[in-house]
Amino acid sequence: MPIYEYNCKKCGSKFEKLVKISEGDKKVECIDCGSSDVKKIFSVFGFSGEKGAGGSSCSTCSSTSCSSG
Repeated sequence: MPIYEYNCKKCGSKFEKLVKISEGDKKVECIDCGSSDVKKIFSVFGFSGEKGAGGSSCSTCSSTSCSSG
């Protein structure tokens, strides 16, 4: 099941939600205010490259080199 990132248009909260592929078009509600006026946002995590492929292998930053690994 993919994890999608959302932004609430009502309260501005950003949150992640694990969504079954079969429920991908189901209304998602904000975890803070309960509004269903949310927008799916671009997730860098889903597009991270392999180590050495010119992209980050870490989902916590956008650096192409990492001193922690």
